[in-house]
Amino acid sequence: MAREAIVDCSSPGTGSRLVGFARAGASWKSRYLGLAAILDAVCALLAGMVAFEIRYHARIEPPTEYLAITGALPPIWGTSVLLAGGYDSRWVGTGAEEFRRIVHAGVALTACVAILSYSAKLDLARGYVVIALACVTAFDLLSRHALRRRLYWHRRLGNCVQRTVVVGPRDAVAGLINLLNSDSSHGLSVVVACLAGGADLSQDKIEGIPVIGGLDSVAAAVSGFRADTVAVVNCAEMDHTRLRELAWMLEKTSTDLCVGPALLDIAGPRTTILPVAGLPLIHLEHAKLTGPKRLIKGIFDRVTALAALILLSPCLVAVACAIQLCDGGPTLFRQVRIGKDGRPFNLYKFRTMEVGAEARKAELEALNEVNGVLFKIRKDPRLTPIGGWLRHWSVDEIPQLLNVLRGEMSLVGPRPWAALPYEKAIKSRDYVPRRLAVKPGITGLWQVSGRASLPWEESVRLDLRYVEHWSLALDLQILFKTCRAVLSRTGAY
Repeated sequence: MAREAIVDCSSPGTGSRLVGFARAGASWKSRYLGLAAILDAVCALLAGMVAFEIRYHARIEPPTEYLAITGALPPIWGTSVLLAGGYDSRWVGTGAEEFRRIVHAGVALTACVAILSYSAKLDLARGYVVIALACVTAFDLLSRHALRRRLYWHRRLGNCVQRTVVVGPRDAVAGLINLLNSDSSHGLSVVVACLAGGADLSQDKIEGIPVIGGLDSVAAAVSGFRADTVAVVNCAEMDHTRLRELAWMLEKTSTDLCVGPALLDIAGPRTTILPVAGLPLIHLEHAKLTGPKRLIKGIFDRVTALAALILLSPCLVAVACAIQLCDGGPTLFRQVRIGKDGRPFNLYKFRTMEVGAEARKAELEALNEVNGVLFKIRKDPRLTPIGGWLRHWSVDEIPQLLNVLRGEMSLVGPRPWAALPYEKAIKSRDYVPRRLAVKPGITGLWQVSGRASLPWEESVRLDLRYVEHWSLALDLQILFKTCRAVLSRTGAY
């Protein structure tokens, strides 16, 4: 009966009502992509003007053909972005894929220009081409980032979101609702739930979200709550036949269908859909914890750390002198931390607390503001007069660049734990040692997602997510976001 109910709810009357809802939900995406296209054209024109000025600023009579090329650059660039999938609505506000498409467009256009110039023997100024294409890619990435921030701001206000129906077992639905409610940037707003597995529907709400029925109520939920997305999570009852019928029904109304795998934290490049005997199977690649990319990451870490220490050396000397003048104690604080594969090492930080602060930790245990195995107090009485300032601006973390030079840490990675919290974590969670599969980092996903204000379980989840999905591009993205987090002093205490 449930199977027939799904098909019956896709009747023309229901479909005509849902089409209007779907179009209303998609309008903000159309506006977003339209504004993105305008910004792409502006960036291309600006890049062409910059390249022309740099290449021919000293010429009394610059070649006019390059003015024409500058004028033609916006439609050329727009076409390249279109072919690279830069205007695909699926990537609006979803991770780094939108930015990756812009980079692909820049690389592809550069390759096409090089091949065309060689094959047709065109006399193009290489300096102009290199500057223009490099600038348009950089400008466009910055404009898309600004556009993304604007989208996140609207989503925090409750705009530009997709009204979502969540389908699955009660526990899985509750977990997904909590996960989606913790961050509005993804743009999914759960409005109703449909429970599977013969769940008790006497409770009409779950995590504050109304429950209107089971699998046979999905179409009614989409229509009644004006939803434009259905998310099916960890639902064994939704077999391939029923899921296919649901997809057909939603296809007629332009309603998105999302199916969450059991491994919710494993996604992106590591998953591939492989057709096997007519069935779509998800192939999961192992995390790349060794190999050439790890070697490149290590070289990048050490070179960047050395350069940063040299550039910041005057400031580091000034901070060291200020700490000495404050109370005459040691400049650096050394603490044993747990590194890659469980190996201990001495972590270096500028001392921000009074001498003997560790001995007072037991008497301040009741003031701990972080649940879990960590110890954090927003206004710690052990802080020195300069220590609070060093922590707020994360200056105390800079000496860890020495640990990076020694190969004990990385610029980006899971935060290194002290020995005692690590021992507590091992006793409480078997999956915690997975964090130690890579080198700990000065910064990481949890630092750019809230730092000390995040719950313990969320911090661990973000660290594990980094281990599973790390890449050089992700490292650069985290480093960029770290600068913003430090300047905003979010969660720093």
